[in-house]
Amino acid sequence: MSSIDRETKTIAVLAELQTCPLAKQQELGYADTLREILQQPTTWRDTAGMLRGATALQVISHALSPMPGQVVLTGSGSSMYIGECLAPTLQLGLGVPVQTIAAGTLLTHWRSVLPPQPGLLISLARSGDSPESAGVVSRLLAEAPAWRHLVITCNIRGKLATSYADDPRVTVLILDERTNDRSLVMTSSFTNLLLAGVGLVQGRSGEVMPAAIDRAAAVVQLIFERQADALAALAGREFSTAVYLGSGGALGAAHECALKMLEMTGGQVLTMAETFLGLRHGPMSSVHPSTLVFGLLSPDPAVRSFEVDLLRELSRKRLGMAKLLVGEGIPADLIGPDDVAIELDGLASQAHEETPTLLVGIAVGQLLAFFRCLSQGGKPDTPSQGVLTRVVEDFAIHGD
Repeated sequence: MSSIDRETKTIAVLAELQTCPLAKQQELGYADTLREILQQPTTWRDTAGMLRGATALQVISHALSPMPGQVVLTGSGSSMYIGECLAPTLQLGLGVPVQTIAAGTLLTHWRSVLPPQPGLLISLARSGDSPESAGVVSRLLAEAPAWRHLVITCNIRGKLATSYADDPRVTVLILDERTNDRSLVMTSSFTNLLLAGVGLVQGRSGEVMPAAIDRAAAVVQLIFERQADALAALAGREFSTAVYLGSGGALGAAHECALKMLEMTGGQVLTMAETFLGLRHGPMSSVHPSTLVFGLLSPDPAVRSFEVDLLRELSRKRLGMAKLLVGEGIPADLIGPDDVAIELDGLASQAHEETPTLLVGIAVGQLLAFFRCLSQGGKPDTPSQGVLTRVVEDFAIHGD
């Protein structure tokens, strides 16, 4: 199929999916995922507003008083990748060491990986019902009692939100119920948990980058309206692998976008996430003629220079089927005839850090994976045909 035919076939594809009767959307298996992707501009503004409210400010103040000597972010799967996105911003804003440790690793190896001096453990979770989520908090309350805990979750009824109400060491911040995604894959839950985490820095003064979040929401809405067809056309092309690139906190976003593609295609598209600089050290050998390269470009000019050099190297070596680049002010020479550029107009100039860019880039990755799933005849709401469940099935929590 030629590019012209492909573009004609996908004209207004997102509008057609939205206007399809709800019962038909449910039958085709995309109703929840589509709604949850498209609600993000609204929910971001609402979460930013919530973080400026008295209740959230009280929770944040309590969690950070006194200021912990260090912070550990934890979660499982996508929730751990939220921590990877957050860690650089929190360390810069709070002025204390911040690291991300997977909940499963804490459950099995907490003595060797948890910092020896007590601090604040932040548990990030959509449902808060995964076995290791509450398992980690319960174990550390008992065996590392000097650590304080902050839970950020989308589910007011989850174990993380309800199990520790009487323990003064545990503080809970609950997001709007709309962010508790019903689809198997995390979409609006991911980006709103990320935004809530940034509130630990911004929210203490009652301001959570309101202008930047408004701009990010507006940019994503324009992408949904004007560039969804280009993403659908790209998703329908013949690629069997995808490499996702990001620097700093954007590596967490790259991990998440790679996971979305893997989950929504049931593993039919194999994915890898790496830093731009790290790609040269072996992983570049996996960029084949059937590989899509997805690049989340940094708003920091110094970091961007390294990223652009790597992308030009890929072009010079004729590696990859096509590139999908997301950023502001993308150099024209990086975009070939088979590539797609998603311009984030005005984001870099309105924020001193990368969160708005990450929010938009993650939404682009979600939409790409959603379209790929549909192009394969899959159902985005339940793409794994029973292999995965929305909440990880219960398993035994073993002691020492």
